[in-house]
Amino acid sequence: MQSNEAETHSAATLMEQILYEIKRVVVGQDHFLERVMVAMLAEGHLLVEGVPGLAKTLTIKTLAQVISGDFKRIQFTPDLVPADLIGTRIYNQRTGEFSTTLGPVFTHLLLADEINRAPAKVQSALLEVMQERQVTIAGQTHVLARPFLVLATQNPIETEGTYALPEAQVDRFMMKVVIGYPTEEEEFVIAERALAPAVAVLPVASTEQLAALQKAAREVYVDPSLLQYAVRVVAATRNPGVYGLKDLAGAIACGASPRATIALAQGAQALALMRGRNYVLLDDVKELAHDVLRHRITLSYEALADAQTPDRLIDQILVRIPAPARAPDVAAREERRA
Repeated sequence: MQSNEAETHSAATLMEQILYEIKRVVVGQDHFLERVMVAMLAEGHLLVEGVPGLAKTLTIKTLAQVISGDFKRIQFTPDLVPADLIGTRIYNQRTGEFSTTLGPVFTHLLLADEINRAPAKVQSALLEVMQERQVTIAGQTHVLARPFLVLATQNPIETEGTYALPEAQVDRFMMKVVIGYPTEEEEFVIAERALAPAVAVLPVASTEQLAALQKAAREVYVDPSLLQYAVRVVAATRNPGVYGLKDLAGAIACGASPRATIALAQGAQALALMRGRNYVLLDDVKELAHDVLRHRITLSYEALADAQTPDRLIDQILVRIPAPARAPDVAAREERRA
């Protein structure tokens, strides 16, 4: 038990070092930074919505430097084709042979900038990459590097000429994070740092260490009562009436899939590890609920007309779904830890 706690403490310390190094460059955006790390530890992908200039590109680029990984950025445009993402076969006239050129998805951290500006055919090309972590070109399968994280951005303004993401692809994203403008104090520090010489980011971890952290996250204990609570929260988005939420039934056209339950549990494991625990608490599950569910709930026309939002519905679900009693195993672990 002591060795397990020591490993958890070591993992949390390394995560603190990674976040500290990133924050030497990125000002504020603590919620966004934490969710990036949760997605990385849980081997998920992140959909980020925010106006330009909020350090989305800077964050993932800095993270790649800190973990000694590769980073690539794709600017999604209407004229993009799937081969621009995954690669293609090129014919060499001199040798009379075909050679395979791999695309930018073969990296550790991939930034898909303004993903909704590319047509559905290009967006769907990411499906196999994100889910299977492999690419098939001319019948030959190429496995991607590990770890692999897709951070896709959406611009909430200038929606003319954009293509709505297919529901199948939206569901592939573990979380959707909405980020806003910095505070006045944070913006002052941002401007101050922009006028000073650039900070040299130090690599404090390796991709091998990150893989070990991912393995440690999967070993974090999730009490069955907490897992059952996550199931009820997700199921309530599909059948509100069954869980005493009949007034919400008319507001939800389509609820979250079981993939949301998995994302909620795995994300809670990662969040617990980041906070130095080898067990999940109820607060971990609740804290991630909005980010995991908001992009998986489709509102009805009536709800849209009433200016309802998925976040408001999630608030009501979390308040009205009964929380489980304190798990005995978790209580014992907390007492031993104290």
